[in-house]
Amino acid sequence: MNISVILCTYNRCQTLEKALASVAASTPPESIQWEVLVVDNNSPDGTRDVAESFCHRYPGRFRYLFELHQGKSYALNTGIREARGDVLAFMDDDVTVESSWLQNLTADLYSGDWAGAGGRILPRWPCAPPSWLPEKEWYGMAPLVMFDRGTKAGPLTDPPFGTNMAFHRRVFEKYGTFRTDLGPGLNGKIRNNEDTEFGRRLLEAGERLRYEPTAVVHHSVPPNRLRKDYFLTWWFNKGRSDIRVNGLAADTKWFVSGIPLYLFRRLAVGTLRWMVTRDPSRRFSRRLAVWLLAGTMVESYHRSREVRTKREKLTSV
Repeated sequence: MNISVILCTYNRCQTLEKALASVAASTPPESIQWEVLVVDNNSPDGTRDVAESFCHRYPGRFRYLFELHQGKSYALNTGIREARGDVLAFMDDDVTVESSWLQNLTADLYSGDWAGAGGRILPRWPCAPPSWLPEKEWYGMAPLVMFDRGTKAGPLTDPPFGTNMAFHRRVFEKYGTFRTDLGPGLNGKIRNNEDTEFGRRLLEAGERLRYEPTAVVHHSVPPNRLRKDYFLTWWFNKGRSDIRVNGLAADTKWFVSGIPLYLFRRLAVGTLRWMVTRDPSRRFSRRLAVWLLAGTMVESYHRSREVRTKREKLTSV
């Protein structure tokens, strides 16, 4: 079986070098042919020089691709299109992988019993985590790209995160690629969910995804992400992305300016819970829930305007 590792990058040449050095040290069995595709999403820094230095150092192992269209999903889809492997593994430009990562992540995919797999993403802290950080909530830590479901392997009921996942090529041929209206780099705005939307698409179609805890990726936590405004922005944008992906509940009846009435009630209750909570971690967690609702409401309003504009265009024809 052949494996293609797809690494999309934008303007991070310093961390990119460490990421590529770590994956270059991978130790899959000699019977496995594998390659690393570095997809440069129009970086203005020294990304191309770093990537091409690995292409020269490891001829036939590394390939450099350039994707002009800004947006991570465009870069991911370019990597999928150009990959030669039967299994496609994904990592980011700000992580390092253990030498056994590639083998452990993909080993159980050979049988065909699993459509894909995801592994653990562990943090490397630059300092002590702040007291307001909701460390006990595994999904609450998603803005720091952490994914740790314990040390026991088994089926995944939630989609893996994009910096540590692998899929058979056939699932892209059957279910499509990453949605280009989701993901970082779109019109200068942060958007989420391009990776989890794809995993959720597979799970809802009945495909089986495996959790492999021995496939370990280490993610350095940048100090600028240990700020409340970063978390708040991430969860606000997640609320917007969730509406783009899932839409509104089919049985929703009452709206105000395109926003479901029940969201106003949830916002009021959530705000009250946030304001009366004293524990710093729980208080901030409840504040994040309010920002998530706010993003959901904003995107609901925008979607209603888009629908209204389309109807007006149709009636004017």
